[in-house]
Amino acid sequence: MKVYTKTGDKGFTSLYTGERIEKNSQRVEAYGTIDELTSSLGLARSLAQQEEVRDAILALQKQLMSLMAELASSDSVEKYIQDIHVTTLETTIDVVEAQLPPLREFIIPGDNPAAAALNIARTVARRAEREILRLSSTEPVGEPLLKMVNRISDYCFVLGRLTAIPNT
Repeated sequence: MKVYTKTGDKGFTSLYTGERIEKNSQRVEAYGTIDELTSSLGLARSLAQQEEVRDAILALQKQLMSLMAELASSDSVEKYIQDIHVTTLETTIDVVEAQLPPLREFIIPGDNPAAAALNIARTVARRAEREILRLSSTEPVGEPLLKMVNRISDYCFVLGRLTAIPNT
């Protein structure tokens, strides 16, 4: 099977459900930004020194595959992101945050390569959230999915801070 299919040469792509839509649609923009987020996290994972951080990023990347599949599906498809996923991520953020010293000033990205990459991922997550909100103004988007994307940027932030702590 070849990598190129030529089926998108006229500006259309297939959703996960098989439906054909324009590549410049808001739905494609939304899941494309999640794809970019996943790649940004891959860079952060490759740069992270701590195994705990690498494992956390990998788990998040896997979760983003389900989130992207939901965005790339028609409304009739089962929702992959549920409230339990949001709650689990919030608990995980709390666990990481408990390991961190109190935040006393704004963080300027660049303290180390992994933290810088996680800050890029954080900003991509924020853009993804805006793209998904735009989509939700014209098409149904699950509320848990919206919450999840909001929490992901927070998670990237605390993981970036965690990379600055030696021996974590």
